[in-house]
Amino acid sequence: MKKNYSRWSSIVLIAFIYLLAAVAGVELFVSLTHKPQPLVDNPIIALFCADILATIIVWGCGLIFENVSVYDPYWSVFPPIAFLLFACYTQIWSMPVILLLIASWYWGWRLTRNWVITFKGIAFEDWRYTKYRVRGKFIFHVINFFGLNMVPTLVVFAAMLPGLMLFEAYASANWLTWFGFIVCIASATIQLIADKQIHSFRATHPGQCCNVGLWKHGRHPNYFGEIQFWWGVWIIYASVYGISWLICGPIAMTALFLGISIPLMEQRQLANKPGYAEYRQHTRLLI
Repeated sequence: MKKNYSRWSSIVLIAFIYLLAAVAGVELFVSLTHKPQPLVDNPIIALFCADILATIIVWGCGLIFENVSVYDPYWSVFPPIAFLLFACYTQIWSMPVILLLIASWYWGWRLTRNWVITFKGIAFEDWRYTKYRVRGKFIFHVINFFGLNMVPTLVVFAAMLPGLMLFEAYASANWLTWFGFIVCIASATIQLIADKQIHSFRATHPGQCCNVGLWKHGRHPNYFGEIQFWWGVWIIYASVYGISWLICGPIAMTALFLGISIPLMEQRQLANKPGYAEYRQHTRLLI
């Protein structure tokens, strides 16, 4: 259903899709955890089911509008809402939880804001997705559902697990908790600064390789901030419960960026940005 919606009409449409996904997800979560006889004993499992349902709805709308980019805001929208939903469900409002909520909503606002700024409309699909459409309908739909929608959802949920474990019981904040909070806030701020710098550079130097500000010290400061944010969430968790297998969450997030997102971006930059090869030789991958 390719239609020429205006940019703001497209944003309203995306907002409606996400409202629909959120309502369905919350309804499923409430149904599965309804007391006194919940269908699911572990609320994290119920939240996971709600996450999968919301992802399927967003994926389905992407099919309707023939645009995988419908999924793009999901990354920044789900975690803050999920953490707040969990706080309301558990009624755990400890200091670590409050710090987590502040950090996640600040991070989510920054990332969603950047999406709104760069979003061109429902008719425009991100270059990362369009290249898969030439592989045939069946292969594309398999890649679309699993690789482009479900895998990011699973990785983000894995990275959220340390934060969700903070709702197990009341706990006090210590210096490490505050350090993790500072890491989260600093990470989102790095991303915010990197956003402003690259937007300003592109406006005055179209088609050129950005090598100013944070981009002078690292080729992907925005990805660096994203990776660091989830390590900050894990530090907040570790300050209360110590090191556990949940460290796999931020490790998975790091692997996603180092193994997929960054290599894809590097290939595109080398092909389209004059001077990127030289810039690459003299600039670190991450800050």
